[in-house]
Amino acid sequence: MIALRQVALQRGTQTLLENADLTLHAGHKAGIVGPNGAGKSSLFGLLLGTLAPDRGEIEMSGGQRIAHMAQEVDALDRAIVDYVLDGDRELRQAEADLGTARERGDAHREAELHGLIEALDGYSAPARAAQLLIGLGFTQADLERPLSAFSGGWRMRANLARTLFMPSDLLLLDEPTNHLDLDALLWLEQWLMRYPGTLLLISHDRDFLDAVCDHIVHFDRRRLVLYRGNYSTFERTRAEKLALQQAEAAKQQARREEIERFVARFKAKASKARQAQSRLKMLERMGDIAVAHADSPFHFTIPAADKTSHPLLVLDQARLGYRDEAGIEKVQLDAVKLTLLPGQRIGLLGPNGAGKSTLIKSLTGELPLLAGKRVPGEHLSVGYFAQHQLEGLDMAATPFMHVQRLSPTASDQSIRNFLGGFGFPGDDAFGEVGRFSGGEKARLALALVAWRKPNLLLLDEPTNHLDLEMREALTEALASFEGTVILVSHDRHLLRATVDEFWKVADHRVEPFDGDLEDYRAWLKARLEGERREARADKAERQAEGPAPKEDRKASRRAAAELREKLRPLKKARDRAEQAMEKAQAELAAVEETLGEAELYTDPARKAALTEHLARQGELKTRLEELEAEWLDAEEALEAMEAELLTTGSE
Repeated sequence: MIALRQVALQRGTQTLLENADLTLHAGHKAGIVGPNGAGKSSLFGLLLGTLAPDRGEIEMSGGQRIAHMAQEVDALDRAIVDYVLDGDRELRQAEADLGTARERGDAHREAELHGLIEALDGYSAPARAAQLLIGLGFTQADLERPLSAFSGGWRMRANLARTLFMPSDLLLLDEPTNHLDLDALLWLEQWLMRYPGTLLLISHDRDFLDAVCDHIVHFDRRRLVLYRGNYSTFERTRAEKLALQQAEAAKQQARREEIERFVARFKAKASKARQAQSRLKMLERMGDIAVAHADSPFHFTIPAADKTSHPLLVLDQARLGYRDEAGIEKVQLDAVKLTLLPGQRIGLLGPNGAGKSTLIKSLTGELPLLAGKRVPGEHLSVGYFAQHQLEGLDMAATPFMHVQRLSPTASDQSIRNFLGGFGFPGDDAFGEVGRFSGGEKARLALALVAWRKPNLLLLDEPTNHLDLEMREALTEALASFEGTVILVSHDRHLLRATVDEFWKVADHRVEPFDGDLEDYRAWLKARLEGERREARADKAERQAEGPAPKEDRKASRRAAAELREKLRPLKKARDRAEQAMEKAQAELAAVEETLGEAELYTDPARKAALTEHLARQGELKTRLEELEAEWLDAEEALEAMEAELLTTGSE
């Protein structure tokens, strides 16, 4: 259990928490939300003991193993798989002790340490570490490369894998999705849903919070308010609470009417395509969402250029990629033929490294084509946002100066009014950019894109570093933007609300994707399963090509039949374990829902019931671990047997 009682915390001159109370129980998966600077990361500091409260008490169950994702990663010369394995310090110490025992010839100590490593699941550790890294987007060939060979974003992925690998009862994750693409995010989402411990997750990705979390902790006016349910449930509940506050009623109603007008306008444009229907459903929810964010400091629009062209931009038989230092072409996309028309709203989907960012850069003209033609329309006006543009801001200048340089004749008041919508009100418009946080720099970069009045918006991961309120303001602004939009994002809420069609970037091609995000998830899963089958088949083929005693066909068929017969009980064992796991998980969810009732802890008459439920929770978690082990054993045995069957069949 984690309990904060009447906690106060001040950093510098800012009070972050004042008389804050919070109680979380074992197994809870809680999303931590609130505006940037509210104190979310400081809450983690309190739990880790790196910060002390100015007043109040923090209670935590004894013996909890805490895994926390560090925000800084040093460039090390260790292979990334070893860097991940280093996360299990107890295992690494046991391995070092084993080496010492071997040097001394202490057989008794060796035997003890082998038993300890077995108990720590150490012999499967390299495979588990590799699985985490590959799930987060690394390739098999990357595993032995040193950490120093990767960029900052990829080091953060390795850092995340190391954190997930650490044995833990409490997992603290601060913005784990910032450096992930959609594929890696979907993988992480599934991993965290299966995580058996207590999870505290700081994230500004509403779909991610919806999928993973069963509670939301909201930083609200220096208090911590706990909501049961996922982020969408929190948003609805908060909207209802705000609606009861008379002072906010008029403001909320104006926002609702504005969104309803917007939805009515765009309903007429929606086609029958699945992705357009998905977006329409998203738009219909935006009225309720807007009410929950009525007190947001961000509200802006992105005006489109007065003139446009038809078409806006054409790529004809284009080959996209780079030339290395030796002048050799590194082709990522080939035979690209596309025409961008006014009003199109396109989301780019595809595996990591397939060329989505390359396509965006080629459309801007920043990256020259290797072959083919790029034909811009006469009135093409491109607005381009990418993370590297944050580094291109003038660190010595202010937001006001950045806008004024673009339009020297604009009035001071119009610039200040404009910047206010992006969270730079009053004197904030004159703050030095070099002192800004990543979120503030991202907001300024978006403001500069909007000020230029583009008719083609090219956005590559625009929500990184943005908090939930700013993401919602950006979603509304993009949804009502009248120009053409091409968007790369791992924020599924943003994609659903702002695009009408998807293009798939994969296998060196760009082509329309006939489906929505759920269809893409299914396509990605099928693709990964296909790759695994091919890998197993390749392995079996290599084994078959090796020297082996010559057998007649009759003996081979007999051996294959025997193997198939052996598969049946393994499949049954796996299916039985899976069904039992589902039943145990459902019962555990019901028990933990009961344990979430505050009255259970305050009513003396329910003390016996509390003890009984806590005991049952422990029994079910132990049972789940046993069933998961059974399922894994059966699955691994099945895979090994299937590989053997493939080998026998090829002979």
